[in-house]
Parts: sequence; structure tokens; C-alpha cells
Amino acid sequence: MAQSIKLADDIMALVRREAELHSRSVAGQITHWLKIGRAIEHSGAFDHAKITAALVGIRDTVELSQEEEAAWLEAFSAKMGEPSGTEQAHFAERRRLGRGVGLDAGGNLIYAKDDAAA
Repeated sequence: MAQSIKLADDIMALVRREAELHSRSVAGQITHWLKIGRAIEHSGAFDHAKITAALVGIRDTVELSQEEEAAWLEAFSAKMGEPSGTEQAHFAERRRLGRGVGLDAGGNLIYAKDDAAA
């Protein structure tokens, strides 16, 4: 059964470019990368379980190979970019109170009213 998923615009741009380069459909390119990624995760040279253990904090990243560390860093960076429920509640309360909710590119405090207008 086919299912729809949402992917970031930058990821879709990569998919489209590679699909065109290799004469594949967009779905074909995503499937191709999925199969490669799965094969790498299950290969003897790349231990996905070690990366997962490092992500949850039960394994030190110095124990990872260079390839595993690169995969860990990508996953860790993505996870750190997602606000937790506590963080979302904190900033919702700050917005409700009209307090600063972040910094702009110049390091200036952004207030809820400024944030809503953007």
C-alpha cells in the first residue's frame, strides 16, 4: 500500500537532482537510497546499534568508527533541532506573556509580537 510522507524542501531538491541524474523517478530514487542506507546499517562495517546506543547516551561516541560517528552526528544534530515538549511549553508561555522568544541573525532579542509578524 502506497503512503505519502513529508520531506523537507532541501531533501526533495537533492532527491530530484539525483533522480534526474540517474534516470529514476523521485520514488525510485528514494527507494534506492533507502535500500542503500538499510544495507549500510546492517553491514559488518557499520553498526547501527552502536549509533543508537550513542544517541541514547549509553555508549561514548569515541567508540564509534568514523562512518558511525558521521551518522551519529547527523542524527544528533537533527534531534537537537527538534524542540521538546517542555521547550515548546516554555516558549508558548513566553509568547503568551509577550517576552523574548529567541534571537535574530544579529543577536537581537525577538519578542512574541515580532515573531508573529514574521
